Amino acid sequence: MIYMSVTIGTPLQPSAFKVLLLGSGELGKEVVISLQRLGVEVHAADRYDHAPAMQVAHYSYTLNMADAEELKQLIEKIKPNLIVPEIEAIATQVLVDIEQQNIATVIPSAKAVNLTMNREGIRRLAAEELGLPTSAYRFADSLESFRAACDDIGYPNFVKPVMSSSGKGQSRVKSFDEVDAAWEYAQTGGRVNQGKVIVESQIDFDFEITLLTVRAKNAETGEIETQYCDAIGHRQDSGDYVESWQPQAMTPAALEEAKRIAHKVTTALGGCGIFGVELFVKGDKVWFSEVSPRPHDTGLVTLASQFQSEFELHARAILGLPVNTSRHSVAASAVIYAGVDDTNLSFSGLNLALTNPNTDLRLFGKPEGFKRRRMGVATARAETTDQARELALETASLVSVKQN
Repeated sequence: MIYMSVTIGTPLQPSAFKVLLLGSGELGKEVVISLQRLGVEVHAADRYDHAPAMQVAHYSYTLNMADAEELKQLIEKIKPNLIVPEIEAIATQVLVDIEQQNIATVIPSAKAVNLTMNREGIRRLAAEELGLPTSAYRFADSLESFRAACDDIGYPNFVKPVMSSSGKGQSRVKSFDEVDAAWEYAQTGGRVNQGKVIVESQIDFDFEITLLTVRAKNAETGEIETQYCDAIGHRQDSGDYVESWQPQAMTPAALEEAKRIAHKVTTALGGCGIFGVELFVKGDKVWFSEVSPRPHDTGLVTLASQFQSEFELHARAILGLPVNTSRHSVAASAVIYAGVDDTNLSFSGLNLALTNPNTDLRLFGKPEGFKRRRMGVATARAETTDQARELALETASLVSVKQN
């Protein structure tokens, strides 16, 4: 027996079901496409014009989303059914107020967005409230306290701004001589410069994974259930994802522990949608690292590996629709960087990159490139993860980015 019918109106009509996307990067672009396939009217916002998701949304807006008044005015103007944050730099108190006043539903919840917008909130929740295994850590908000935290944690350690993404402001500190430089770098890399950083001890792990965890309603009972995609292995450079693959081989005991940790932290955050839970793994041991209450960059591999990509899963879950997390292929993804600091870029070699029928590309359409900015991703399917990784990296290398 179906508990209730999910109804979606018609875009650009009075019956429209409206979603406001806060942050319009490449992950948001795929979410917009998935939502539109289900008849949703999508409004995309970001801090700069012509961001990737803006290019495919029904409406777009450029504003400072960390400005409470600007954000509030936009929400009041659109009157969305759902608000879907895609980045951390948002005035989250506005979302808390919106949710409390029942003006719109925040995905997955205002609490989740508020806690995960900075590393301090989620780390304290995971380690201190939920008792999950993590690396040793300290927070610091001044150079003096930072020096003390580094000495307390020991060397080498990892330093990250409490608010940043894609590795910005992160560094590995090998000795006290590098402490002051790491502090300065962290201050320039945060999404919002709060001056606070987390210092983490180095964990001796075999590999790290993203366990995409989906909280979605059961079509018959209406109860929220938790489902998991196959573990995604990934390689990072300075905290930024370079390549990912699915599945990542791991022991049954480690996989069960990963699911236990993911279930505990996502249940505490609440709501529906996909969560990217990052974990360190050594043998049967698993440590919690971070969680994002939205699609994860390493999950771009699911465009090639799963029946429903992480973006389709997110769209379905937030709309109250059934999800399918099963995988049909072994696959990998590899990042395509701009390699230059310029605008009006061109991409060549696409015909060579796509010669193999098991490869695919996503070029994000970002209006400006930086040397280490992701401008696209290559995906590949193969018999083994090693073969898929090799093919994805080769495919990405065949794409040339040029200044005009």
